[in-house]
Parts: sequence; structure tokens; C-alpha cells
Amino acid sequence: MQSITEQLFALQDIDYKQFHSKLMPTINPDVIIGVRTPELRKFAKQLAKSTDVELFLQELPHRYYEENNLHGFLIESIKEFDACIAALNQFLPYVDNWATCDMMSPKVMKTDLPELYEWVKVWIASGETYTVRFGVNMLMKYYLDETFLPEYPALVASIQSEEYYVKMVVAWYFATALAKQYDAVLPYIEEHRLDAWTHNKTIQKAVESYRILPEQKVFLKSLKIKE
Repeated sequence: MQSITEQLFALQDIDYKQFHSKLMPTINPDVIIGVRTPELRKFAKQLAKSTDVELFLQELPHRYYEENNLHGFLIESIKEFDACIAALNQFLPYVDNWATCDMMSPKVMKTDLPELYEWVKVWIASGETYTVRFGVNMLMKYYLDETFLPEYPALVASIQSEEYYVKMVVAWYFATALAKQYDAVLPYIEEHRLDAWTHNKTIQKAVESYRILPEQKVFLKSLKIKE
């Protein structure tokens, strides 16, 4: 029987590897196999039913980028909330790029949003780039609609980091929050509660959004900070 790594190489697309490597500047191209995401998700569904899955999930750290993405997709297949959280906490310290981080979105998370928020606070407080980013992603996905509370943007605004991939997800969060909770979130921009780069990036992303009204875009542009 082929190992999981051998099966991943059997799905390799060299052209995709070369293309995708350019999108992942923080990752050594030598550890990118070149497996397209639909193929990887299909493989994950097959593997989730096999006896090899538990052993693979314990084999950390992985060598290849696609092994990490596969790990994330396998976590998504976990149906029990506490087991999913445990798997995430085991894996998040090994996540080393934005794509692996952003691909993970286990559906079971929405079954206990109060408990998930407790973990979001832990992840955001971790200081680890992609653990923090994952926590913000969860806030953006599950807590900007009917579950919204003012403490959520306050938590994101409190993040202190010079890491590009943290600052970028904070900007994405506030741009998305402006689209969904404009009145509640606008003071963060009016009062310059974010650092200048994140502030301006938030406005840029909000202005690019079709969900922001034209008159709102005009006003947001007037709030840009000259750097």
C-alpha cells in the first residue's frame, strides 16, 4: 500500500506547483508538491474513512505543504466539537502559511458558538501568527451577523502584531465588519483605533467591496491616513 505522501505525489501537477509556489512566498518551493485543492479535498474525504487517518494526524510536523492542507481538511471532517478543538490545538502551532490557515473551516464549530469564542480568545492571545489569524477568521465567519457583540471588534483591535499576515487579517475583519455592522464598527476607523497601515488597508478593502454603499465609500476614503 502506498504511503499518504506517495499518494499525494501521484496527484502532482507540475504546472500547478510552479504557479502556486509564487503565491506562497513564505514557503520553500521544495516542500510544495503541486496538488490542486479539489483533488486534495477529494483525497481527504477518502482518507477520513480509512484506518490510516489517526496515525497521519499524529505525525507532526509534516514535511510537505499539501500534507498540512490535508491535515486541515481531515480536521474539518471531525463531527464532535471537543474532538475538533483538540485536533486544532494540536495542529495550529505547526501551521506556517496563510493558505493552510485560511482553508480550515470545520462546520462543527458553529454548533457551540459560546464555547468557540472562549477558544478564539485563547488563539488570539497566543502571539503565534497563524493561530492568531485563525482566531480572527473564526470571528469573521461566525460572529458578524446575528451573533454580533461590540466586544468582538474590540478584541480584534487589541491585537498587537507587526506580522503582515496578522495585520492583513485584521484589515479583512474590519472591512467585512463595515459591510455587516457599519454603524457599530465605523468608530474604529473614525477614531483611528488601528495602526496606520491596517487602517488604510481596511478602507481599501471596504471600498473594493460591493456590500459597502457608494456614499459610505466616499466617507471612508476621506478617513485615509497620509503615511
